[in-house]
Amino acid sequence: MSREETTSETDKAVIRLLDLVQTLAVELHPRQARAGSVGLDDSLQRDIGIDSLGRVELFSRIESSFAVSLPEGVFASAETPRDLLGAIMRVSGLKLEFTPRQTGELKLESVTAAGEDAKTLIDVLDWHASRNPDRPHIRFYQDDGNGEVISYGQLRERATAVARGLQQQGLQSGQAVALMLPTSSDYFYSFFGALLAGGIPVPIYPPMRPAQLEDHLRRQGNILKNCRAAFLITVPEAKRLAQLLRSQVESLNAVLTVDELNRADGDFLQASPGADDLAFIQYTSGSTGNPKGVMLSHANLLANIRADGQAIRADSSDVFVSWLPLYHDLGLIGAWLGSLYFAPQLVLMSPLAFLTRPQRWLWAIHQHRATLSAAPNFAYELCLNKIDDADLEGLDLGSLRVTFNGAETVNPESVLRFCDRFGRFGFRREAMFPVYGLAECSLGVSFPPLGRGPRIDRVQREPFLRDGKALPSEDSQDQALQFVACGYPLPGHEVRIVGTADRELPERRRGHLQFRGPSTTSGYFDKPEESRRLRHGDWLDSGDLAYIAEGEIYITGRSKDLIIRAGRNIFPDEIEGAVGELTGIRKGRVAVFASDDPRSATERLIVLAETHEQDPGARQALIANINQVASDLSQGPPDDVLLAPPDTVLKTSSGKIRRAACRELYETGQIGKRHRSLWWQLVRLWFAGLLPRLRRLGRELMEVLFAGYSWLVFVIVAGLEFLLVLPMPTLAARWWVMHRGARLLARACGAPLAIEGLENLPPLEQPCIIVANHASYIDAFVMVAAMPRPVSFLTKAELASNPAMRLFLKRIGAELIERFDIERGVADAQNALQAARGGRSLMVFAEGSFSRMPGLMPFYLGAFVTAVDAGLPVIPVAIRGTRSILRPDSWFPRRGKIGVIIGPPIEPDISAPDHWPRVLKLRDTTRGFILENCGEPDLAHEKPLL
Repeated sequence: MSREETTSETDKAVIRLLDLVQTLAVELHPRQARAGSVGLDDSLQRDIGIDSLGRVELFSRIESSFAVSLPEGVFASAETPRDLLGAIMRVSGLKLEFTPRQTGELKLESVTAAGEDAKTLIDVLDWHASRNPDRPHIRFYQDDGNGEVISYGQLRERATAVARGLQQQGLQSGQAVALMLPTSSDYFYSFFGALLAGGIPVPIYPPMRPAQLEDHLRRQGNILKNCRAAFLITVPEAKRLAQLLRSQVESLNAVLTVDELNRADGDFLQASPGADDLAFIQYTSGSTGNPKGVMLSHANLLANIRADGQAIRADSSDVFVSWLPLYHDLGLIGAWLGSLYFAPQLVLMSPLAFLTRPQRWLWAIHQHRATLSAAPNFAYELCLNKIDDADLEGLDLGSLRVTFNGAETVNPESVLRFCDRFGRFGFRREAMFPVYGLAECSLGVSFPPLGRGPRIDRVQREPFLRDGKALPSEDSQDQALQFVACGYPLPGHEVRIVGTADRELPERRRGHLQFRGPSTTSGYFDKPEESRRLRHGDWLDSGDLAYIAEGEIYITGRSKDLIIRAGRNIFPDEIEGAVGELTGIRKGRVAVFASDDPRSATERLIVLAETHEQDPGARQALIANINQVASDLSQGPPDDVLLAPPDTVLKTSSGKIRRAACRELYETGQIGKRHRSLWWQLVRLWFAGLLPRLRRLGRELMEVLFAGYSWLVFVIVAGLEFLLVLPMPTLAARWWVMHRGARLLARACGAPLAIEGLENLPPLEQPCIIVANHASYIDAFVMVAAMPRPVSFLTKAELASNPAMRLFLKRIGAELIERFDIERGVADAQNALQAARGGRSLMVFAEGSFSRMPGLMPFYLGAFVTAVDAGLPVIPVAIRGTRSILRPDSWFPRRGKIGVIIGPPIEPDISAPDHWPRVLKLRDTTRGFILENCGEPDLAHEKPLL
């Protein structure tokens, strides 16, 4: 035989073998969707999930397909398909003609489509981490040279380490994990670490100024209370400060750093959320002082990301430069998660780096030839007012094709001035991209046409302020109002403008903007009343006022900020902008709001403006100028004008004026008063957290006392059972003692046992195989308490290493199964089969083990092979509640209720032509009943934990 012919035979053998392994893997774990991914060097047990009985079936298929008889030693020694291939080739007399390093060429090609098949953010990360592990994903900007780079593979690896640490700390599926982190690699590792561990990330922002520390911590404390955060991840420097939050939030178990989480070792079970599961909670910026947690599912986010990307034709050739904070949706979803999905490189700098030197943003675009960027309107103003031409020499912004302008009101003057000034540095007008979005729609709602540039609509002032009619204005009318077009609804999304009774208005009529589509939130976390107010049938209320002209959306302001005075509508942001232009007033530090006048039962117009001016005459002149500007815009002077020192006007994390909070300061007489010193704020916060701390200590003390009591009861009851069982003459008598003792233990420990389906158990003289899920150490006691008849437990052989335990297990008829020695394991399975044929009922935890993460894991096949071979029915049993009473890797019991649901007998399908399909069908039917009744998610598509 020639070398070419030999190599051809080798390749054929490889393909046939991998096809056999793949087919069996899919049969054993149909939800893993591993089609085409089995390789010669994958572990049969760890990577592919073939247990000892599955190995028996595989060897049978190999010998039949290749017409060979493999040596018995190969059964136990083969670790990978390559080992099996070597044995096949030796028996058949062929010689391998490839080296062990050629494994990549011998793997079957994947047919899974990128991106579109992803159902969750984890799927998106795994897609790139498996196919592009070394591709740069995030690069941190430095003024000189290149900063730290995070690849997709590194993000996956480091996030897994954080996830392991969170699980070791006790994070349970569905618990909130707050992230109070700056722009850094730790943020990204923590976000995905929380997701991988089964938690829900909740981004919050760190304190900015010591003078407002108390206000900040109270607001963040309200967020943590609302989402019932179990853990807070922060930087070491802020950990002590963050402990003040823990003192006020009873649910907060610990404040951690990423370094602390990275030190954990041990097992890690990856979460497997569904498309409709909660991905994270995005808290609104809270301009009203009452931040609400917007619930966003994986499906919501991916729908919006895909629609955004389609609108701007994003792909992996793009480069996105961003300084946006990662606790805000534009930075988190628009910049990062959009880049994660479409794979452009994301170049990041901190918000502080931009605010201190705005030119850094522009030079980062220049240096990395960015095609995409984004910022709120104030950032464009900052570039216009704070950057000298000398700082821009040599700057080239010609690479930009889209720069989003959103997250706050888009000012037409800012847009025009920016395009004009920076056009000299290569910025193309077509790249300015005013958009509209909000957290309740994940991020984006409407985008303008790509490559058109901004469109500005001029409308007549009087009809608009009086009647809400956006009538086009002639250019000669100096008092015309101007609004920027924010484009058309994204693909798959709809927008409408409504008036009273939710009746849709015609074009060019101002009303309330409502929206709907696949990106929309299901509501606000733990705020049912707010969620009900959000919904109008299947439409959601944006809280914004707008009109539509020629199909495009024009935002005119927030409905809650609209001031009605003498029948006229006054828009605060217009007055704020005009007052901010006055010399002596701090630009962007003006708040205009209404305050109720109890005497006249009308709204009073208040202007609050920050200034450094101290001279009384100059201040009086400023007030006069403010009165004049406000009168020109609202046809009447404001009722009150207050000049305040810097940092009085409150703003949200995204830079929006908190008008409601400013109104509260005004109405409580706090404006102009000196900020409390830092030490006094800390003292007040400490005392404010005293009562929650005492409640937590009391709860922890009661839990410790209960745990000690439970163990004392267990030792007494278990000790008596051990002494009584050993001398009992019959198995029935021994079981009666165990059964009564287990029930007594449950009652004494305050764990009521609810059992359903006892009538489904066959008569005592008829043997069966009882199969249950496994969630806790106490499951065996629960089954003893639930079963009124003797059963023989199939249990792991290592329990018999203790002589006393070995004696006890023997007396109660337990069958030991070796898990680590393959040949002994198969022999033990044969012994169990003989016991079943001899008339004994067997009790099996088919998962073989349990983990901290809630969820039903894949089932081992041993019980089902035994049932088919012995012709016995399987009795499925679903156990609920034991995991929360005594969690894996914990010896701290808690109170709880236990449920046991016993299903009807499932007979092996004798109509199936072959033995193997009978086994798989019996397993799947049994597992289906348990999954439906155990109250936990399905983890069968995870790699088996063997």
